[in-house]
Amino acid sequence: MAKDFSLMEDSNRSSNPSIHSLSDPSRRRVLQGGLAAAVSGLFAPLASLAQTAPAAPMRYSGKLGFVGVSVATTDTVTVPMGYTAEVLYRWGDAVGIAGNLPAYKPDATNTAAEQAAQAGMHHDGIHYFPLESGSGGNRRGLLAMNHEYVDDGLLHTDGMRTWSAEKVAKSQAAHGVSVVEVAQTAQGWQVVRPSRYARRITAATPMRIAGPAAGHAMMRTAADPEGVRVLGTMNNCAHGFTPWGTYLTCEENFINYFAAGDNPDAHARRWGARKETPYRWAEFDERFDMTRHPNEFNRFGWVVEIDPTDPTSTPIKRTALGRAAHEGATVTTSKDGRAVVYMGEDARFEYIYKFVSRDRIRPGGAAANRDLLDHGTLYVARFDAGGRGEWIELAAGKGPLTAAAGFATQGDVVIKARQASDLLGATKMDRPEWIAVDPNTAEVYCTLTNNSERGREGRPGVDAANPRADNTFGAIIRWKEDGDTAATRFAWDHFVLAGDPANTAANKQGNIRGDVFGSPDGIWVDSRSIVWIQTDVSTSALNRGDYARTGNNMMLAADPSTGEIRRFLTGPNGCEITGVIATPDLRTMFVNIQHPGEPGSERSDPDRPTAVSTWPDGARPRSATIVIRRNDGGIIGT
Repeated sequence: MAKDFSLMEDSNRSSNPSIHSLSDPSRRRVLQGGLAAAVSGLFAPLASLAQTAPAAPMRYSGKLGFVGVSVATTDTVTVPMGYTAEVLYRWGDAVGIAGNLPAYKPDATNTAAEQAAQAGMHHDGIHYFPLESGSGGNRRGLLAMNHEYVDDGLLHTDGMRTWSAEKVAKSQAAHGVSVVEVAQTAQGWQVVRPSRYARRITAATPMRIAGPAAGHAMMRTAADPEGVRVLGTMNNCAHGFTPWGTYLTCEENFINYFAAGDNPDAHARRWGARKETPYRWAEFDERFDMTRHPNEFNRFGWVVEIDPTDPTSTPIKRTALGRAAHEGATVTTSKDGRAVVYMGEDARFEYIYKFVSRDRIRPGGAAANRDLLDHGTLYVARFDAGGRGEWIELAAGKGPLTAAAGFATQGDVVIKARQASDLLGATKMDRPEWIAVDPNTAEVYCTLTNNSERGREGRPGVDAANPRADNTFGAIIRWKEDGDTAATRFAWDHFVLAGDPANTAANKQGNIRGDVFGSPDGIWVDSRSIVWIQTDVSTSALNRGDYARTGNNMMLAADPSTGEIRRFLTGPNGCEITGVIATPDLRTMFVNIQHPGEPGSERSDPDRPTAVSTWPDGARPRSATIVIRRNDGGIIGT
């Protein structure tokens, strides 16, 4: 998520001794010497990547059959020769609810009620659910996608110069999730309208709370004294999908919506609470005023499960997966058929989590697995020097998680997952974001976007997993569990350290074999084991400073068998590239273009909405889903 750096959360002031501060410093040599021999055997194709100097770009090798595109600063989407990108679903487009198809108004005069039946703002995580079996599923399906946050300078005609309950309602309606039906027709891919599946889920949609935090005292409010019902989901960033056909949406920087007043308590401070909120919802929706409703913010920061095929179903916040500034929730399975969920937390010096379900996945789809994610074991990751790591159980009564320390029940643990992880000495990471699992090798990739605070006075220094101070370019870390995804030990390495070889600081040159990039964010591994990488350089840093030579945000493809990384797409001005999925046959790819036109201040001037971009319509910029196809109908990326 691109955001004002003044709002980027950095609230981990725990003093727990990191495992790295206790380990042998001579073993911390990722930039100078690489990982231990045990890791080199596990990750043989890339074992030397973290040890080498930046290599010259490679071309036409391995599985990547397209000619990479150049760095660009133009206000358009660029894809390789032989490919076509078309706009499918823009902010403000009707979702397709029968009898409720409001047209988008380019002057921002749509009402809150209209926005609730239209695509939300700032498209993010996305998944494609086939609606037919066999080849038909490649031509007709559902897209479920997140709408992360809003630019009030574009959403309202006068931005935030005036403020009202209607503006708050419209902003809330522009958050959340869309479910739209899409189909390939003779005229190309189109949104089906009307559709019985069409749905908008917003920051005001009723939801159920399930799992160990349901009914907990810290979840109870005046409006919900039982602590089992909540209105809405928001700041939905990355996502996940389950083997039983449901969509997982994840609540990331929720704290920016709550006004904490002058004296937030220690619990609120650990979650980044601040006096005021730039979104100003609390002025007309009192549940976002923490001085009046101190528990409401505990009801956000969860993974929410949605059945995309049933628009009447109630979304459920699955609290057994823990509370965090969740970036995503990537699901795989263990050898004995249990669900394994990997989750990153996009905030400086926060953690990586894993959840393993107690029960096996049952045949019968969503109905048969309606409570599977309510029972299981939650872990937090510790990355040790030497390329080994451990999943540490987050369980009430285990180790330091005692009643005396504030963890009498598992509800305490999941609500205060950060504090529990602090006590357990988990590794403080450089903004862990999306996580992807290779379906062929079970290797797990996690993007560490950046962390310019690493190594500064009063903040954590470098460690084996986060080896660079003033880490403006980020990295992708990779691990493989010991024998099974449900294991508690793993081996890890750095898949790549992003950077610019032309940077004068050796610490920022990286070791990319191929095309330059920084701030990796979105990531997906397709069925061919190609790793798709998307970037989120903040617009306050884009095309200046360390990023002066890297151009607009982009998407790249990596071949793990060779280490080559090749640029596949560049986006329009001021955008982030985030969210990627393809049809099962890999012949149609869906990619989200988020916040085109965002200025360096990261909120648009309502008097100059087109100052940075006019993509995609030559007018007020609009986040949108694009469809990418090879002109010859072939597999994407070959």
